[in-house]
Amino acid sequence: MLYRYFLRSRALISTMVVGVSLIIRAQDAAPPSVDLYSGQNQPEATATPSSESNGPELPEISQLDQTFSKPKSLGKDADALRLHIEWRQLKNRIVNDPAVQMAKAYAQAARTDLEKRERLSAYYEVYYQRMSALATTPEIKLTLQVLKASHQGLLAQPRVRPSPTAEGATPTPMPSGTPAPKKPAHKHKKKFHA
Repeated sequence: MLYRYFLRSRALISTMVVGVSLIIRAQDAAPPSVDLYSGQNQPEATATPSSESNGPELPEISQLDQTFSKPKSLGKDADALRLHIEWRQLKNRIVNDPAVQMAKAYAQAARTDLEKRERLSAYYEVYYQRMSALATTPEIKLTLQVLKASHQGLLAQPRVRPSPTAEGATPTPMPSGTPAPKKPAHKHKKKFHA
């Protein structure tokens, strides 16, 4: 029983010591140079702002905006992935656009290959024009131009139906097909005797 009393008193004393030390430390929280009476009436000589700066020189808000508005490059692969994500977001935004849907349906209803290629070219014009209007960064606009050129480049089939050349320009010769090589004739054929 005496042992329990000793343990309780010891725990109580240690709790009190910790509490007192926290109270004493709380008094140290405010720095000693704080003027608690700065808001009250003071003589005008001390109320004027001093020419000393209160701290380090800080940049203007416009400079901070310029610094933080440009995302830092994380590498070639990360930039490509970021552009791909932006492109997918734009694609998802315009997929239900009535003009884009109508141009796609019109292109798919073509009867001949030539007609379909012409209609797909018009579809890509509408498609990438809508995406470019929604694009926010110059990088994504450049990427959209490259994608548009690659899609429209796939539609050109100069070997199937060469496009007419401009006047005065010499047409580029198209390579002709080469004949299949002939097999050499065997000089000595073996005859089977039956």
